[in-house]
Amino acid sequence: MGIKEDVLYEGGPHIGDLIFNVLLAFTVICLPLTVGAIVRAIWLRYRITDRRISVTGGWQGRDRTDIIYSEVIKVVKVPRGLGFWGDIVVTLKDRSRLELRAMPNFRKVYDYIVERAADKTGKTPEAISQ
Repeated sequence: MGIKEDVLYEGGPHIGDLIFNVLLAFTVICLPLTVGAIVRAIWLRYRITDRRISVTGGWQGRDRTDIIYSEVIKVVKVPRGLGFWGDIVVTLKDRSRLELRAMPNFRKVYDYIVERAADKTGKTPEAISQ
C-alpha cells in the first residue's frame, strides 16, 4: 500500500487559456498557439501534492515527469490571462526546468511549492522564490 499524499491541485490547465487561444485562431497567424492550447487542454494534467509535483503530458498524455521538493532550487511565476491563470517555472539542482503552463490558482500553487521546497532544502522561501 502506498504512502498517503495530500493533494493541493489535480487537473488540467485553466480553461481560459484554451478560450483565449481559440479566439486568437481567427487571426490565422496565431493558429499554432491555438493548436498548442488544444493539445494542453486534452492531454496535460498536473498533480501537486505535499510530496511531489507530477506533470503528465505529451502526445496522448504518455509522458510523465515527477519531481520532489528537495531537488528544487528556484521557482518563478508569470501571470497570464489578466492574472486569472499563470505559468510557474521550477528550476532543479541539475539546472533543468519544469514548466507548469496555464496553471489555475497559480499564486496559491506557487506559494505551496515554495513553502514545501524551503522545508525540504532548508533554505528560506525568499531564496527559492528569487
